[in-house]
Amino acid sequence: MEFTDVITMAGAIATFLFGMTTMTKGLEKISSGRLESILEKLTDNVFKGVLLGALITAIIHSSATTTVMCVGFVNAGIMHLEQTVGIIMGANIGTTITAQILRLSSISSNGNIFLTILQPSVLGPVLAVVGIILYMFISGGRKANVGQILLGMGLLFIGMNTMTASVSGLQNEPWLAELFTAVSNPLLGMLVGAALTALLQSSTAFTGILLALSTTGAITFGAAVPLILGQNIGTTLTALISSTGASKNAKRTALIHLFFNVFGSLFFLVALYAGNAIFHFPFWSHTVDMGSIANFHLIFNLACTALLLPFRKGLVRLVEWLVPGDKEEVEASILDERFLASPSLAIEKSHEAVVQMGTLARENFKRSLELLMTYDEKTMDRLQEVEDVIDRLENNLDNYLVRLSKKSLNAQDSNRVSELLHTLSDFERIGDYVVNIGECAQAIQERGIEFSPEAKGELKTMMTAVSQILAMALACYTERSVAMAKQVEPLEEVIDLMRDELRGRHIERLKAGECTVEVGTQFLELLINLERVADHCSNVAKYILREEAHAGDPVRENTHLYFHQLHQGGSDADFDQMFAEYKSQYYDALQAWTPPAEVPPMFREEQARG
Repeated sequence: MEFTDVITMAGAIATFLFGMTTMTKGLEKISSGRLESILEKLTDNVFKGVLLGALITAIIHSSATTTVMCVGFVNAGIMHLEQTVGIIMGANIGTTITAQILRLSSISSNGNIFLTILQPSVLGPVLAVVGIILYMFISGGRKANVGQILLGMGLLFIGMNTMTASVSGLQNEPWLAELFTAVSNPLLGMLVGAALTALLQSSTAFTGILLALSTTGAITFGAAVPLILGQNIGTTLTALISSTGASKNAKRTALIHLFFNVFGSLFFLVALYAGNAIFHFPFWSHTVDMGSIANFHLIFNLACTALLLPFRKGLVRLVEWLVPGDKEEVEASILDERFLASPSLAIEKSHEAVVQMGTLARENFKRSLELLMTYDEKTMDRLQEVEDVIDRLENNLDNYLVRLSKKSLNAQDSNRVSELLHTLSDFERIGDYVVNIGECAQAIQERGIEFSPEAKGELKTMMTAVSQILAMALACYTERSVAMAKQVEPLEEVIDLMRDELRGRHIERLKAGECTVEVGTQFLELLINLERVADHCSNVAKYILREEAHAGDPVRENTHLYFHQLHQGGSDADFDQMFAEYKSQYYDALQAWTPPAEVPPMFREEQARG
């Protein structure tokens, strides 16, 4: 073998690996998290899990990626340990599809135009050319993703074809025959297969190299078997590494993958070698071709799944015994590091975390109102604890999204990341203003301050309006509803009017000596914090309007200009109607307010004294 052949083969392997990686990333982008969502939702039955694991792995051409997804889902508490067993077994079946595609080069076309096109030497360049045109010269995120997939697949075939050509000179090399004679030793062969697969971190890559080498005629069935069984074990390394530092259930998931592959490989190793020793299989010393390797790879994984599927519960009990602890333990948040490998999935999980922040902020807002009605030290402590959780979530999300933004994102995903960063900041600020309201309640309690019945009624109306706008902002963001988001801004403008009106009234009460400066300070502080909560709710709704509104909508074209014009008296029938309804419900109600017969505890003492 010439030195140039060695260089050519190294370049071919590099092209093959790069093509596979490029194709996989393109498939992950175009899935937009849908493949992951299917895995997450449709695994209530182990047989469904096997089918889904096989399907998704066949699509993304990587059993390791599917298994790492499972580790991430279990670590995040999205899936139970038992749900992953079928997926992992199916992933081993799905990974055989690549070998079946690559074996096409061994099929003679015999002048058939269809079979000629399917030859890697023809199909590879065609796919690469079409892919690079879509990827580089045609605008549009989805087209670029399709181009990336086709380009990756083309490079995969080109690399495979080049590898096959580069090893053709090895046919008569005696050392190659000696090498494969050595790895015919079952334990050594499995060790070599496992080590090389672990090094490449891809069983598909190792299988591709083995397929290329099979064209030399130096590999016998007896030499190929332990190598294929060994690569089945080596591919588990990726999931084992990804489980480092994860929850106990995530570690158990990686161990299920390891034990499933180890037990299956050892069983078939013993069965095949024992069978050969007894029956002396005539094919054992025959050379293998691409089709034989691809078919054995498929049959082995199908048989392995059929053999071990009935023992899946025992497999789960084994890993739970090896990694003891609470079976339902969830140690990490939904922001699992493994999701960063699939940006679309990471964005969806980040959206869920931002919604979680908003939900916690709203729950704390309710607590702050309870504190104003009836102050309780335990409620105040709980409010502070939840605020600490919101702050930690904000910090973790911020770091997570910054890391995500450094990935190769399309324009849509990049906009979503920016939106998430802005929204989490708004929910965090809402949490801060809610704490301020709680601290006002604490100061009112400690200083023995009492508001007049009129001031209490005004605050109650203002708090009801802010409670509604917070619920609307959270709902529109959770559901990404443009229709719901458009209802937020009219109410926010009414709340601004209420703030100005109530501030003016209270200043008049101060001038008339109807309340003290200390009371007035707390009243105005509450107004400021309530109005600022509404401001941030408005921001959240505007992000949804800008990102989700249809093309040509003035809200999407220039959100700030659109709302500035509305605030300056611009015409929008829907906005004007909603503004009038909210104004009648809240602002006009301030004019006719009288202390109700039944009032919450916040008002009872003052009414009783009156």
